[in-house]
This record gives sequence, C-alpha cells and structure tokens, in this order.
Amino acid sequence: MGKVAVGMAVVCGVAVAAAAAVVVHRKMKKSGRWVKAMEILQDFEGKCGTPISKLRQVADAMTVEMHAGLASEGGSKLKMLISYVDNLPTGNEKGLFYALDLGGTNFRVLRVQLGGKDSGIVNQQFEEVSIPPSLMTGTSDALFDYIAAELAKFVAQEGTDFQLTPGRQRELGFTFSFPVMQSSIASGTLLRWTKGFSIDETVGQDVVAELTKAMERQGLDMRVSALVNDTVGTLAGGRYTNNDVVAAVILGTGSNAAYVERAHAIPKWHGLLPKSGEMVINMEWGNFRSSHLPLTEYDHALDAESLNPGEQIYEKVISGMYLGEIVRRVLCRMAEEAAFFGDIVPPKLKVPFILRTPVMSAMHEDTSPDLKVVANKLKDILEISNTSLKMRKVIVELCNIVATRGARLSAAGIIGILKKMGRDTIKEEEKQRTVIAMDGGLYEHYLEYRKSLENSLNELLGEEVSETIVVEHSNDGSGIGAALLAASHSQYLEMDES
Repeated sequence: MGKVAVGMAVVCGVAVAAAAAVVVHRKMKKSGRWVKAMEILQDFEGKCGTPISKLRQVADAMTVEMHAGLASEGGSKLKMLISYVDNLPTGNEKGLFYALDLGGTNFRVLRVQLGGKDSGIVNQQFEEVSIPPSLMTGTSDALFDYIAAELAKFVAQEGTDFQLTPGRQRELGFTFSFPVMQSSIASGTLLRWTKGFSIDETVGQDVVAELTKAMERQGLDMRVSALVNDTVGTLAGGRYTNNDVVAAVILGTGSNAAYVERAHAIPKWHGLLPKSGEMVINMEWGNFRSSHLPLTEYDHALDAESLNPGEQIYEKVISGMYLGEIVRRVLCRMAEEAAFFGDIVPPKLKVPFILRTPVMSAMHEDTSPDLKVVANKLKDILEISNTSLKMRKVIVELCNIVATRGARLSAAGIIGILKKMGRDTIKEEEKQRTVIAMDGGLYEHYLEYRKSLENSLNELLGEEVSETIVVEHSNDGSGIGAALLAASHSQYLEMDES
C-alpha cells in the first residue's frame, strides 16, 4: 500500500474516532442535562410533599387561626368577617327578586321567581354586561350610573313569567366582590379597589348608598336588601336546595370559604345576638399562612414579584390564578440550568403567567398515548416544538405535583373548618350529615384537582366520618345566592310569615 493510501486511512480513522467522540460527548452532555433536570424535579417534588401528618398540622393551624380571627379584629391573618347574614334561605321564600353581581370587568343582572315550599326557583333570567374600561378609572357616579341604567333596562324587560306582589318594592341582592367592611346586612364601606378598578373617591364610601343614589337618579324604585360576598352567596345557594349545607368553598381564579358559626362563639361580635342564633362568617381564607405550608423557592419568588407580596399565601398555592405560573417557573429553571429544551431558553417561557391553569389541566389530563395535547400546548403557547415523549411525560408529572399539593392543602383547609364546627368526628348515636357547597372554575373544570381534593378529604376523615360529609357542586352561587339572600332578608318577611 502506498504512503498516500496509508495516510488517508489514518486520517479517516482519526476522523471516525473524533466523530464518535463527539457523539459520545453529546450523549454524555445530554444525559448530564437529563440528570440535572431530574434533580430539579425531584427536589421540587420533595419540597411539595403533603403527607397526612403535614395536612393534619395545616388543618389544626387553620382551626387555631379561625379562633383568633373571631376573637378580635386583626387577631389573625384570617379576617373572619361578620357577614350580617343571620337568615339563610329555607326554601319557603316566595316572590320576585333581583341580583346584581359585580366582581370584575363584567357584571351580571338577574331575576328569579321563587315559588315557596316544594316549588323552588320557578323561573330565572340573567344578562351579562361588560364595563367600558374608561369607567373603571373614572368617577364613582359615572360607574354606578352606568350599572343602574343597565339594571333599569333589564327591569323594563320583565315579562309576564315574573310577578311582583302588588304594592311591593322590588328588592335586590348585591354581590360585590371587592374588599368591604360591612356594618349591616345592607351596608358596607369600600376598603380598596382591586381587579383593575381605581376610583379613589369611592374608597371609604358605602357602596350600597352609592348604588341606591344611582338607582334613584335612573328613576328605578328598588331596595338593596342584602350586600353579599360571592362565597356567602354560594353558601346561600347551596342551603336553599339542601338544608344540610353549612359551609361553602370557592376554588376558582382566587379562593375563599364561608361557614355558619354559632353567634355566641364570636367574641368580637358586640351587637344583639340574632334570633336564629347563627351568623355566616366570610373567612377570607386565601390570606391564611402557616409554617406548616410546604412552600418552595418558586413560591417565595412568585410571592415577592406579585402585586401583594406577603399576602394571600394560601391562595397562591391552591388557586387557579397561580398553579400554571408555578409550573412555568419550575420549567424555566429546568431550561436555564439543565438545558431541558435545548441550548437556548425558549423566550416565551420567560413571560410571567403565560402558562394559565386551564392549559396546565389540559396537559395534566392528556390521555393520548403520545401526549399529543402536551405537544400542541407547548407549541402553541410557548413556541416549543420537537419535544420527546420522555420530556412530555416529565411535564405531565410536574403538573401533577403542583395540582396535587394545591388540592391536598385545600382539603386540609376544609378539615380545619369541620374541626372548628365539631363535625370532623361522629358524636354518639348521632350521624349528622354535613354538606359543603363548592363552586369555581378550578373545582368545576380541573378533574384531577377535584379528584385529589376529594380523595384527601376521605383519607383525612377516615371511612366512617367521610360517609357523613358530602362535597356538592353549587353552580352560580354568586348570582342566584344573592337573589335568595335578598329574599331571606326581605323587608316583607314578617308579613309573609304571619
């Protein structure tokens, strides 16, 4: 063989060896990255752990904070607001009642015709109206005039299916989902606006008085007989159809709970004890915090960068606003430190709140063999394509970790309420049935979350007690519930009962 041929063979051999070394190096680099990514995931999973012992500690802490919040104003991170609702609907209410549900950039007006005992809701109608952005930052009169004008239009369309008792004034339940300090069933001072509203002159004013003046300017003869929070409305809606309902939990974008308390067990209540002996408490439970909550560095970073750092810590680990964002933050860390999606961190992955919880639930609940839904969501929302099945499985697992932690901690909160009410055990010879009315998009649409919550409740209560506790979906409490509370707090109530 000539020198040239030998030289060529040597060069080729070296080239092949070099190429092989590059492949091996890439594989090693890739496997090193994979190991790092798995380390990040496993570390996160460990910190999110919710063993039964931990959930019991969270439940006990919730009960302790409930006691503290009822003892004095500012006594706890839980506000435990007195709702002034001391008459929940019984199912015997009769007549035509209206509701106005103002909770964000849209509001709803609705009317219900109640038929009394055994007839229930005979008829109902509603309309949704969007609020022009200019009115969200304008004047108080302009906002309430707009709302009252739309309400007047709706009243004008009242058909023959709806009958107002002759000689009576129309009555309205007003769901106002902003922070207010209530002073009676039909008055409350606005503490601050949220959700994009900013009208300084309304802060410190009674929102019922503002609405009443606006209705008078429209020539609308209507009385606000109940000012309610959406969670209290859900409790009322649940109680109307089921007398065993004693608490309500909303799991949606945000989260809150309300329950029926014995009036004499509220040390901070200084008024006359209500005839019913009961009072609905709006817990504002999203602000609960405890050293027992399993928080990670991702939760601390999310909180620090939020609009309300240090507030609503419980809500930030259990509610729909935040679950998808926690998943994004962990994926971002995996992309930055383990090149999970390749050498370049996908730019869209760096955008806060781009990964919404409905997207997370769709990925988590993907049952296709090749996880096609996961692949499509990554491509459409984060512009990440060419993911392997192995990677997509990791993403599903990450969604599962975040949803499971949230659902199990929600269950612990519910156990805390049941403990406070003495309904977490069975008393001798007494099998009382306890129903919790649930509402909110997270609970309604995220089935894996709902399943995990219900399984955790059963696990915490044990077989015998869990047979007496029922979790029931109560749809549209914030609307219908407000109309029902207008009925149960009607100015004509004594006339109807006599």
